[in-house]
Amino acid sequence: MTAEARIRNLRWRLTALFTLTSLVGLVGLAAFAIHSDTAASRRQLEATMDLQADHAVSLIDYDDNRRLDLQPLIDTVENDCPPLTVLSGTADHLTVARTPPRPCVPLAPDDIHAVAATALRRGSAAWADTQTPDGDPVRLLATPFPGPDNRSLGGALVTAVDTADSEAEHHHVVTLLTVGCAVLVTLSAAAGHLLSGRAIRPALAALHQQEAFLADAAHDLRTPAASLRALAETARHDDTLRSEALDRTVRVATRMSDLIDGLLTRARLIAGVATVARERLRLDQLVEAVVDDTATHGHQVTVLAQPTVVEADPDLLRRALTNLLNNALTHGHTPGQQAEVELTVSPQGTVTIDDAGPGIPPALAGSLFERFHSASGSTGLGLSIASWVAHTHDGTLTVETSPRGGARFVLRLPGHTRHLL
Repeated sequence: MTAEARIRNLRWRLTALFTLTSLVGLVGLAAFAIHSDTAASRRQLEATMDLQADHAVSLIDYDDNRRLDLQPLIDTVENDCPPLTVLSGTADHLTVARTPPRPCVPLAPDDIHAVAATALRRGSAAWADTQTPDGDPVRLLATPFPGPDNRSLGGALVTAVDTADSEAEHHHVVTLLTVGCAVLVTLSAAAGHLLSGRAIRPALAALHQQEAFLADAAHDLRTPAASLRALAETARHDDTLRSEALDRTVRVATRMSDLIDGLLTRARLIAGVATVARERLRLDQLVEAVVDDTATHGHQVTVLAQPTVVEADPDLLRRALTNLLNNALTHGHTPGQQAEVELTVSPQGTVTIDDAGPGIPPALAGSLFERFHSASGSTGLGLSIASWVAHTHDGTLTVETSPRGGARFVLRLPGHTRHLL
């Protein structure tokens, strides 16, 4: 797996971790909210039923013959709702003393007897859950009431509440929380993916800068390294040329050192830890020096230069001019023929490189200055480096058709320029 693939894989891991953390937090909060809503609804229901049952029990009385007197209860509470059922006797022998004429919560008699018996055995209120014949959930409360002597229990009062509506509301709350959690987790995942992308962006930028540096180093150092090897072989096997080969070796090594310094400078500039070392220099003299230092291999190079001063980084500008000249010498002629290259320096800070080669294919013109785009099988880094140097100096590098029939590269350096008379 490549370094870039590992970094992008890290992004997905960060997204997954962010999403999982959000999911756990939201699910925990939703579970707490659901539990709290359930408990609050249950407490409110039971408090209401307790209050209702206590009030009803207080209305149960006995007559002079120690028989139940339910008239106060009948006169006070509604006949239909709430469904109050009074059972008298002991836990094992319960008799229904009163039932609602039209109960709003239909219940099975066995359920009523069972919860009443439980309350009498305990001697305190008893709760139970059951269902109506239609399947609606019902909450039952049986509250014992004292007997005529106030020393024993005379029976139990059973009240019931249909909880279907409250449970429907609770299910609605659960649905809203579930949908809300799903939406929030989705938004969290999207936000996490964006944030993780921003987090790994510096790492990707640093990786691309490293790859660019290595590619530029390989491109710029390939020729000097080959020259050094050739000179070393010559000095090793030919004693008569040893002195000249060593002198050329020193010059090539010096040039390689300058190249390495320039590459490191560019790497620092791209990384933002250095600035372009601008200084006033003679553009025409720099172009002539580049031509003198470049091996033409029998090709014809003409310089038409007017004395011109620009403000630029000499090392970076030298590298851009060298790359443009080498590109013209390499591609500015048909195979087997001599190249004719002309460099023109204008007082406006413009360097024009014309050749008489086949020109630039239209399909390649749009990507010519992009890294690794070349129609000749080369790395395509030379022109991309030259374009980068131009833009670093707030200038431009363009290509068009030359009057000679080949390609014309125009390097423009705006800013403080002047013509020397």
